[in-house]
Amino acid sequence: MSKGTERRIARFSVTERTIHWMAAICFLYAALTGLALWSHKLYWLAWVLGGGSTVRGLHPWGGTFFALVLGFMFRQWASQMGLDSEDKAWLRHAYRYATNEEEGLPEVARFNGGQKMLFWLQSGSTLVLLASGLVLWWPELMPRTLLLAAVLIHPLAAIASIGGIILHIYMGTAAVPGAFRGMIHGWVSPGWAASHHPKWYRAK
Repeated sequence: MSKGTERRIARFSVTERTIHWMAAICFLYAALTGLALWSHKLYWLAWVLGGGSTVRGLHPWGGTFFALVLGFMFRQWASQMGLDSEDKAWLRHAYRYATNEEEGLPEVARFNGGQKMLFWLQSGSTLVLLASGLVLWWPELMPRTLLLAAVLIHPLAAIASIGGIILHIYMGTAAVPGAFRGMIHGWVSPGWAASHHPKWYRAK
């Protein structure tokens, strides 16, 4: 079978991919502007992104838009993200997935345990970021104790969220070739589907 006629299995719909990439863009902007405001060593990012006053004014909006888009993603995927006993067993040996040594791993459906954990990490950290960010957005209206807590909690939640996304990017590109194509073009090959998501493949 030629490359042009290779059998394709639909992985993500246009709607799913659109929401995913909207979330990615909003997250990237919020993360970069947040890092610029967090450390003077990274303040050069502010000049790349339009200057200090622009970054200070638009960072909260970038985070808000990310939270809104993630809300749509949550509505679309939450029902598929429940962790079962097989997911937990898969997570205990996830390093084998990262090194493409999947023989003997529990079979997974459309999303594996790592993807599900990332989904819940991002959902939880986004709620924390949104709540603490609102406190920091209007500091003059907030009690001092709440403001001090937000100053500590906001960057910690951001570090967890950014760390999860860095791992997500690595797993979706370098570690698991073919995964990125599913989110770009919306389809994967039968061999890829059978190897990485056998339960989902058999249900197609």
